[in-house]
Amino acid sequence: MTFKSIITSQIASFCLTTALLSSYSSISISQSIPQAVGPVPTENQLKWQEMEYYAFVHFSTNTYTNQEWGFGDDDPKIFNPTQLDCRQWARVCKEAGMKGIIITAKHHSGFCLWPSKYTEYSVKNSPWKNGKGDIVGDLAKACKEYGLKMGIYLSPWDRNFADYGKPEYITYFRNQLRELMTQYGDIFEIWFDGANGGDGYYGGTRGTRKIDRKTYYDWSNTYKLIRELQPKIVIWNDGGDRADLRWVGTEEGYVGEKNWSLLNTKGDVPEDMLRHGVENGEVWVPGEVNTSTRPGWFYHEYEDSRVKTLPDLMNTYHHSIGRNGTLLLNFPIDKRGLIHENDEKAVKAFAKAVKEAYSVNLALNKKASATNIRENAPMFGVAKALDGDKNTYWATDEGITNASITIDLGKPTLFNRFMAQEFIRLGQRVKSFKVEALIDGNWKELAQQTTIGYKRILIFPTVKASKVRFTILDAKACPLISNIGIFNAPQILTAPSITRNQTGEVSIKADDPESLIYYTLDGSTPSSKSTKYAGAIQTTGKTTVKAIAVEASTKKSSEIAEEKFDIVKKDWKIVGIADEKAYKVIDGNSHTAWYQAKTQALPADLVIDLGKEVTLTGFKYLPRQSTDGVIVKYQFSVSLDGNNWALVNEGEFSNIKNNPLLQVKTFTPSKAKFIKFTALKNTKNDNWAGYAELDVITK
Repeated sequence: MTFKSIITSQIASFCLTTALLSSYSSISISQSIPQAVGPVPTENQLKWQEMEYYAFVHFSTNTYTNQEWGFGDDDPKIFNPTQLDCRQWARVCKEAGMKGIIITAKHHSGFCLWPSKYTEYSVKNSPWKNGKGDIVGDLAKACKEYGLKMGIYLSPWDRNFADYGKPEYITYFRNQLRELMTQYGDIFEIWFDGANGGDGYYGGTRGTRKIDRKTYYDWSNTYKLIRELQPKIVIWNDGGDRADLRWVGTEEGYVGEKNWSLLNTKGDVPEDMLRHGVENGEVWVPGEVNTSTRPGWFYHEYEDSRVKTLPDLMNTYHHSIGRNGTLLLNFPIDKRGLIHENDEKAVKAFAKAVKEAYSVNLALNKKASATNIRENAPMFGVAKALDGDKNTYWATDEGITNASITIDLGKPTLFNRFMAQEFIRLGQRVKSFKVEALIDGNWKELAQQTTIGYKRILIFPTVKASKVRFTILDAKACPLISNIGIFNAPQILTAPSITRNQTGEVSIKADDPESLIYYTLDGSTPSSKSTKYAGAIQTTGKTTVKAIAVEASTKKSSEIAEEKFDIVKKDWKIVGIADEKAYKVIDGNSHTAWYQAKTQALPADLVIDLGKEVTLTGFKYLPRQSTDGVIVKYQFSVSLDGNNWALVNEGEFSNIKNNPLLQVKTFTPSKAKFIKFTALKNTKNDNWAGYAELDVITK
């Protein structure tokens, strides 16, 4: 953020606050209005933060190759969606309560979803609409129709372009930026991915290009161009010069409980800073939480049953929007060119659940008292925190950084959520706070936490209380609280977890031990009339298990949990490795893991005897959920005798560093009694290969 933008934002904040004072002409503005503390958001950042929730859509040639990252050599002719409908995308997003859509106009493969005049690698050379289509243009029209804002994802890395890594590419990159920033109306956000440089097609050279992501793109001049063309935009960037927004260090859907919307102007930003911000940072850079409705960002048919459940989505909401962030939720557009019906169903249920949880504010306009009110002026009174207006606020006197508000609910009232918001136009101030409830005449602490920022939501077991006390324990300066909410959210049952061990025993577990579990083994939909779970279930081969948890008293049921298991691993043996712990790789427990010895330099082989001859069509690899030993490049070979091997698949697990989830690879059907997984490279470039699970897919 430039000095000019900071001053402009502060002037805007002053003007807004001055307008609020029009009815208090007898009060001295210079004495009453709190001064800004530290960096403050620009108007563009404020408008972005107030959106709270918006969509990503990932769609490209990757959709048709079952990849997360394209190499840059896929034929544009494979891109031919049969039912592409950007209006459907916009309708689903609108009905889901989202405020905008960011489209992957160009992912790392270099394939463009608009007919860029600077490359032939785009929709203009695909069969879709006989090469006359423009998906970015269609989405711009759909967003306008449905009242949504539109954003653009443009990958800085281009694995197709021959001159990537040279100065000529920067000209190309900016030419494409200019097209996207001038042809499609207002753009609310531009998104630059942090993946930069590596192997690729590069015009047929099929080499490796390394760049300095901090300097290669000349970000300062690139930003200048963007702001000239789109003055209302915010910029997201995970490398180089500071942008308006920051990544939060994970794609799993959460930001830290302590979350400052600040960073330092220069210097590296390690994971801890991404997750939590910098308390005394020099520039306003709030966090955006990005995650997908499925494990992957692009569509894979095998993930149709792995769409985030309602409890998953609600957790994501509370760990993003409820922790001073925004939520950017991705839809992997399917091969038809639509948001899949499973994803649509999930986000609509999510929207309904959020509305049910937060539509009735039990604190709205309730009677309340405060231990301190700034100059005892009504314009800063406690009622301003309970009026539902984000532009008014309760404030304390200068130097008072410890103060309480006590809210009288009028009668004993059930609740399980507490929400607070700061007036961030004048900076983020609160360092710590706590919430207490008056229960049966005694004050009981419900929660104690750190930062608030734009919005903070706390979750706790349901209590029944007549009064609630909100206490600021510490702050940078006098706190400014614009909103307080108290809610009684309905319980949402979590779907049970389903696992199968090496011998074929299936176990089903509910989060709530008092819940009843019902299941099916034939792929049919379970109900309370299905088989009741009473203990481990022995299975012998391919099995589809579906289960629900049912609350005994209300008969309410959870969403359906589903797991598809392939052949049983009972007779599998690990070959050539004496370490018995290696069997954790095939024990069916994703929480156990095994690492090959660091003394064994990569490449390293893991050989398994399947016990009998089978026809394989793919394999699955799950890394341990840590940063160590995560394999990124591999080979997979098969053999009938353990001596003569045929390589059936090799490549990379794209984006596994940021998204270390189950990887599924398929290949031409091949007979095998032995399999060999070769770890070629890990994400840290050291000699450690780790495995939580390795499995096969049979015909």
